Amino acid sequence: MRFLRGVLRYPVIVATLVVGAVVAVLLFTGDDDAARWLAVVYVSAVIVWTLIGMIRDVVRGHIGLDILAVVAMVATLAVDEYIASLIIVLMLSGGEALEDYAGRRATRELTALLDRSPRIAHVLAHPGDLDSDEVQDVAADDVEVGDVLLIRPAEVVPVDGVLIAGAGSFDESSLTGESLPVTRVVGDEVLSGSVNGSTAVHVRAMRRSADSQYQQIVALVREAQASRAPTVRLADRFAIPFTAVSLVIAGAAWAVSGDPTRFAEVLVLATPCPLLIAAPVAFLGGMSRAARAGVIVKGGAVIEQLARVRSAAFDKTGTLTEGRPDLIEVRPAPGIDPDELLALVASAEQYSTHVIADGVRRAAQARGLRLERADEASEVATNGVTATIGGRTIAVGKPGFTAGLAPDTVHTEFAPGQVAAYAAVDGRFAGTLILGDDARPEARAVIAWLREHGVERVAMLTGDARATGEAIAHAVGVTEVHAELLPPEKVHLAAQLRPRPVLMVGDGVNDAPVLAASDIGIAMGAKGSTAAGDAAGAVILQDSIAGVADAVSIGRHTLRVAYTAIGIGIGLSIGLMLIATAGVIPAVAGALIQELVDLATILYALRALTGPRVDLSAVTTQSDAPHPVAAGRD
Repeated sequence: MRFLRGVLRYPVIVATLVVGAVVAVLLFTGDDDAARWLAVVYVSAVIVWTLIGMIRDVVRGHIGLDILAVVAMVATLAVDEYIASLIIVLMLSGGEALEDYAGRRATRELTALLDRSPRIAHVLAHPGDLDSDEVQDVAADDVEVGDVLLIRPAEVVPVDGVLIAGAGSFDESSLTGESLPVTRVVGDEVLSGSVNGSTAVHVRAMRRSADSQYQQIVALVREAQASRAPTVRLADRFAIPFTAVSLVIAGAAWAVSGDPTRFAEVLVLATPCPLLIAAPVAFLGGMSRAARAGVIVKGGAVIEQLARVRSAAFDKTGTLTEGRPDLIEVRPAPGIDPDELLALVASAEQYSTHVIADGVRRAAQARGLRLERADEASEVATNGVTATIGGRTIAVGKPGFTAGLAPDTVHTEFAPGQVAAYAAVDGRFAGTLILGDDARPEARAVIAWLREHGVERVAMLTGDARATGEAIAHAVGVTEVHAELLPPEKVHLAAQLRPRPVLMVGDGVNDAPVLAASDIGIAMGAKGSTAAGDAAGAVILQDSIAGVADAVSIGRHTLRVAYTAIGIGIGLSIGLMLIATAGVIPAVAGALIQELVDLATILYALRALTGPRVDLSAVTTQSDAPHPVAAGRD
């Protein structure tokens, strides 16, 4: 079966080997004419097929490098070097196989994610009896929210869930890149795709398979694998010059020697496999290395843009900050009980996806307050949420949002770095909740690393109040702050940033437009929204913006490897062509030598799988930069 798959996958290689073997037998038996005609007919058919493919490429706007191979095959046939022409055909078709092998090697981390995708779930037949061994095996896609699942030792968690009994140790390396297992206890969330340890546990499903963390990552990986690296563009940059130089050298050798065989001997060394293979292998390697570092990059075009980034913009909440604001103080309006205000606000915030809402809900649950269901609720992104609960209308959000419904809204003072959620009940101001969200500990080092590595401009684009944005910006070393922005304003500012390309990093639904509009968008995917992940060109799976530095570093290393591999191929080919002008490299030997050039470029391109690691601890974060010069719910 393996042989049959090989035949079906690489039919030209198999056909060429068969023809070559028959030609060898015919030559051995002395039937030179039959050997010659068989080789000429077969190679001519390959030439016609290649020309058809070249015409299709030209129609699509791509200049085909196969012209060199076609000219080399025609030239070797014309001077009766039909053995060399067969080797050229084998080299071209073998290049596809080499690229396929190198591609599988380069994308093994991405492929591993797909291979580990959970498919089966053990659903308890009697959810109330955790001691029961009676389970039903169902497809992971058929698990419903609320089902109780048995996760046996060493099994992959099929859907996101909550641990409902005991404690367990889980390997989350395929999700976050963290190599050490993490311990989860009752009430903790267990992510799909994580691998259970040595103890069987019970989990209640929180989401369906399609909505779970691992399936979202798998979808990103499939998108990354389907997207084409900019190999055609890279090859096109060298196609015309390399073709012209090769033809000039071969033509000059023919003119000086007066021997047309010299033209063929030179040209067999100019086949374009280094250009066609080296770049895609390098980009695939870079994507795989990024996945190993916890960053899913959606294609080689993103890798190339990351390598060239010159400006960076960051969202604040959940990006430069930890995204887990804690309630510091409840400031009710006169006559309102603090716990009642917190309960009402938390009930309304159940219908918001903002991280501030999560902080309010956690505070209410910690105080044992009961949250009510809403009869009607709606959210205005970056502004606030309104809900009708028990006949009362509650509005929570920015002061301007609340003031539109409660004109008596009173602005409150709070410390830099804190944020206030304003509340109104039935059209009257009800008070404020003060929350604090600390800057990420690694944020300052990441900003400093970007500046040290050629990113000339770093800005914050936030929907929060100016004072809050400036406080966090100063803490992390950002000197340009644009605050109190709506999503369209973020998009406009990102479009105006110079120099280009511009990198934008964000995490929430409100960041999706600016992530999509930027040259490169990176989404914080560990806790961020699906919308942000879909809009971005890359997604960080860990809850850390250190992945931004990793992504940029990997992009630059990958592009450097791709260009170097192409340079090695071109340099060796031109050097060998110059030597061949003296007539010291026969056409057959030249065709075989070119195979070694292909191998050398591929082996070098695989260096994209490895490279220097970003050491943020070595970054100088001391800054004498002035306070921010320019500047809610983010």
